[in-house]
Amino acid sequence: MEVIFRGGTILTIDSQHRVLGGDVAVRDGAIAHIGGDYTPQDRDFTIVDCAGCVVMPGLIQAHVHTCQTLARGRADDLELLDWLRQVIWPYEGSLDADAATAAGELACAELLLGGTTAILDMATVHHTDRFFAAAERSGLRATIGKAMMDADDPHIPPTLRESTQASLDESAALIRQYHGAAGGRLRYAYAPRFVLSCTDELLREVGAQAKIRGLGVHTHACENLGEVALVHARFGKSNIEVLDDFGLLGPHACIAHAIHLSAPDRALLASRGAHVCTCPSSNLKLASGIAQLPELIAAGVNVALGADGAPCNNNLDAFQELRLLALLHKPRSGPRTIPAPEAVRIATAGGAAALGLADQIGSLEVGKRGDLIAVDITPLHTVPAASPWSQIAYAARACDVKHVAVDGQVVVRDRALQTLDLEGVRRAAFEAASRLFR
Repeated sequence: MEVIFRGGTILTIDSQHRVLGGDVAVRDGAIAHIGGDYTPQDRDFTIVDCAGCVVMPGLIQAHVHTCQTLARGRADDLELLDWLRQVIWPYEGSLDADAATAAGELACAELLLGGTTAILDMATVHHTDRFFAAAERSGLRATIGKAMMDADDPHIPPTLRESTQASLDESAALIRQYHGAAGGRLRYAYAPRFVLSCTDELLREVGAQAKIRGLGVHTHACENLGEVALVHARFGKSNIEVLDDFGLLGPHACIAHAIHLSAPDRALLASRGAHVCTCPSSNLKLASGIAQLPELIAAGVNVALGADGAPCNNNLDAFQELRLLALLHKPRSGPRTIPAPEAVRIATAGGAAALGLADQIGSLEVGKRGDLIAVDITPLHTVPAASPWSQIAYAARACDVKHVAVDGQVVVRDRALQTLDLEGVRRAAFEAASRLFR
């Protein structure tokens, strides 16, 4: 079946950063035509009206926690370690299968309606199958890993603490079941939570297994000064050096946050080809700091964007993160730091690279997968504007997303989600959260 996204202003995000007018056609899930007028080639086709819209690649979030969505607003005004120990770990340790389903579907619905088409997701220790199932039903493209936590830490609830072998075995079972499922839309990445939650044995084995299996590694590092100090006390070196010692760095690795880095840390990340995902709202709300993105980019590190989780951000709005990404670094580094086109590239192509999918998504090019969004640029808060780059980076909001397609399937049309029952999702989320926090 062909789907033609007709009559928009097209941001390709390709190597030439072309801005085109006209149609984007997707056939059998792949982009077949970009720009100008397109005549359908098949008898079975759908036309999606994109007049007054910017048509662009879907936004890609390279660090989210869909499992945490039910704890939205439950962990306000705490710093990272207190946030984890007082609220998040007890919450995750209490999640049952039904609550996991409710959290996953709520997150997927919010992400798709806000223009996010692909995520790198760290689930919790248990019920990771429920988050895969939610992503499959919703139509979202998702790379997911179960959180790995085998450290003997008194702050970790017994319901989250696992043995090293159990953590590896459950990961292996999930890989067999889900990696490559849904026509390749679902994938697996190892997710050791962070160095402090894992034993040396687990970190070393994950480093080896990820390379053997050709899978990604998704972890947190250098997010908080207290965390950095604890890592140095345990290992006598920086978090980034520790990850490298255990074989976890490489082009397959995405490091969330990476705020407190030294110049040698940045050089090491660049030399290994590892990616960094910045999460501006989360880092501000937890008072963790502001990542030194200009220096990371100058060092040659690919940067991606993510909202993190609802309890440390309160929403999963990629447009809010995109605006902060474009603005936060200007007071320190100058007004031309991370201009609008570069910010939009980070939120799309940068995320695709971090997910290991740069050859498939992140730009509108013939042959790539049909992951795209149409953003309405007629609301008052976006007009008038001289540049679609400026409209997307500085003015657009999640509520402006009109249409969304993943793998060529229209999952949001005229701002209505086509794949999940929103009333049912909302009701299940309220019921599960009430039960968990009673």
